[in-house]
Amino acid sequence: MAATRTQLSQAYPIGSRVDEDGRLQIGGCDAVELAREFGTPAYIVAEDDLRARAQTFVEAFRARTSDFDVLFASKAFPCTAVYRVLAEEGIACDVASGGELALALRGGFDPARIYMHGNAKSVAELRFAREAGVGHIVIDNADEIERLEAVVGDGPPQPVLLRVTPDVRGMTNDKISTGQADSKFGFSMADAPAAIARVTRGPGGGRLDLVGLHMHIGSQILELDPFRRAIEAIAPLGDFGTYNLGGGLGVAYTAEQEPPRIADYVAAKVDTVTRVLGPGKRILDEPGRALVANSTVTLYTVQSVKRNVSTWVAVDGGMSDNLRPMLYGAVYEAQVADRFGGGTPVKVVGKHCESGDVIVRDAELADPRVGDVIVTPATGAYGHAMANNYNGVPRPPVIFVSQGDARVVVRRETYDDLFARDVD
Repeated sequence: MAATRTQLSQAYPIGSRVDEDGRLQIGGCDAVELAREFGTPAYIVAEDDLRARAQTFVEAFRARTSDFDVLFASKAFPCTAVYRVLAEEGIACDVASGGELALALRGGFDPARIYMHGNAKSVAELRFAREAGVGHIVIDNADEIERLEAVVGDGPPQPVLLRVTPDVRGMTNDKISTGQADSKFGFSMADAPAAIARVTRGPGGGRLDLVGLHMHIGSQILELDPFRRAIEAIAPLGDFGTYNLGGGLGVAYTAEQEPPRIADYVAAKVDTVTRVLGPGKRILDEPGRALVANSTVTLYTVQSVKRNVSTWVAVDGGMSDNLRPMLYGAVYEAQVADRFGGGTPVKVVGKHCESGDVIVRDAELADPRVGDVIVTPATGAYGHAMANNYNGVPRPPVIFVSQGDARVVVRRETYDDLFARDVD
């Protein structure tokens, strides 16, 4: 009898299963065969999972309010093909740089539904946003107000949101917490009233059209109360038509993690807006990780198994394709793709010249051997986004899988790519 997804951790993409031969199937494709065909490391993206999560977010908001938009926080997975899929699903987009804006436009997003973020936007990026017709720019600081007014000049007013830090944080790593008072993002609660007055009544002559407020308290948050408290905190700043509530919903990286359901997350935010800020508000939300993390697994091949005090299973990737464990201690799980189950406590480590290049510190694999294909789930968020060339390692490909078909959407880098930008 075939094993089903109920025997897999919820960290895996929707529809994943272990077949009757004990082999992992993602998007109807055999993981070991994918490794053989496309090589490793490789990011394997279940396209149907991306679409399903986008639809779930939209349906959850539609069930609570008629005036909303769901924005893909695209820093989580800035890949043209991912942008294209989510644009096709009818959601809007949040970009944090000129490069992400270029990718979003290439991926098919309507510029009028793009929101541009960033705490240090350059004049060039602001001009690019204006020329592209970006719908809204999120003002992060006082310097940016004058800079953007100068870019707008005598042109049509630019709709903007003002980012504020509500001095509320959730239980998450300090490096991904953004809502505390001492943050590089946004205006403090003390400074926000003056900034609001400056935008609405300042010397810019109506060049900026303040439509509402933006906030974001951090990411990988696995409780709902901080979202409610943040909305309550910004209520004294005034009555606005639009509130962008950021994202932040956590995901399951391991079997032990239990994130809130999307419907419960949306209900907590929308109901608090109605209760605290009043009915009829336009509500924007920016899921990134919660849209893409669990759509993807990374496949590796074991290169060596070393036993001393610990058992070290070394694979052909590591901190060049998944920096999160090294950057802020993110926890993942791992399995042998055709022998699920434990038996051997190991550390899954990468190939890079750093002792800290450890992908999973406390894995349990089934008798790992050289040549095995190892799978780590939940790598769709910030894997490809943070990929790098440390030790001259080419970055992995991105492979879309759906209904048994697989296609390359980002090719594997080559050694030639490593010096493609050299100038003689």
